Amino acid sequence: MSSPAHIPVLGREAIEHLAPREGGVYVDATFGGGGYSRAILDVPGTRVIGIDRDRTAIAGGFDLVDRSRGRLTLVEDRFSNLAEVCAAQGVDAVDGVVMDVGVSSMQLDQAGRGFSFRLDGPLDMRMGQAGPTAADVVAKASESDLADIIYLFGEERHSRKVARAIVAAREEAPITTTRALADLVARVVRSKPGDIHPATRTFQGLRIFVNEELEELETALAAAERVLRPGGRLVVLSFHSLEDRIVKNFLSERAKTGGGSRHLPEVAQVPPSFQLLTRRPVVAGEEEVAHNPRARSAKLRAAERTAAAAHAEGESSSWPRLSDVMRGG
Repeated sequence: MSSPAHIPVLGREAIEHLAPREGGVYVDATFGGGGYSRAILDVPGTRVIGIDRDRTAIAGGFDLVDRSRGRLTLVEDRFSNLAEVCAAQGVDAVDGVVMDVGVSSMQLDQAGRGFSFRLDGPLDMRMGQAGPTAADVVAKASESDLADIIYLFGEERHSRKVARAIVAAREEAPITTTRALADLVARVVRSKPGDIHPATRTFQGLRIFVNEELEELETALAAAERVLRPGGRLVVLSFHSLEDRIVKNFLSERAKTGGGSRHLPEVAQVPPSFQLLTRRPVVAGEEEVAHNPRARSAKLRAAERTAAAAHAEGESSSWPRLSDVMRGG
């Protein structure tokens, strides 16, 4: 069933850590171009539930669904809902979950999706088809909210300057295209030759905010913990420090052993729900980076589910919320 169609970043390493086995059930939580699903389906008798909020990605996988002869099911949904998606398919426990977090190269390469500052198109940035666009956020968010979004999610040091420029520009005319926003940011964020494009961090910040990517990731990790059976594996690939930090902290917390104080014997230590398979993140080699520059920032972390109960979910992070910002709250 192999095909050269789509090779995901660190694809070989991801499948090695997932270790799909004959007859196993797996969740490809970010189906994209189907690279992970294709590799899992190469193992006889496996079943894959593929999830993607992008309707284009789902449609692109129909051929693989046909060739899998009933072993691949595709569902258009957010990967944070993976437990509910599995339940709807009559599956209450799985042998592995793989996630490739963030925007896909296919989305970046389509000007009409509005993800890229290098291609002129509508300022959209939505991975799915619902909810406010980046243009809506740029038009409605307050200057302070814009500065927070660009600083927290884009890690842009000049976020206040960018927000101020956006508010001034939108009073003259709506900012509705990627080119208009990229040019505006380039006028206020100076860059030296060899630096990343000055709009890179602003675009990242807006994209993460519009798609609620960090909240989605936190929820998806907890959902994976609930659906993985003992011995099941979780493999997560991330592309920037914010995502990787969430994955690292989640797995470190869930894999923690001991630590109980002899001074407080009544405090029970929660048994670890995961055992780490990667003490340090797996990164791409020079050859892969040469063929695919996007691989340069990729970090892969993996863990194996123990027999312990899933941990109670902690408090959600206090990032700016899309619903609050769009209603002016």
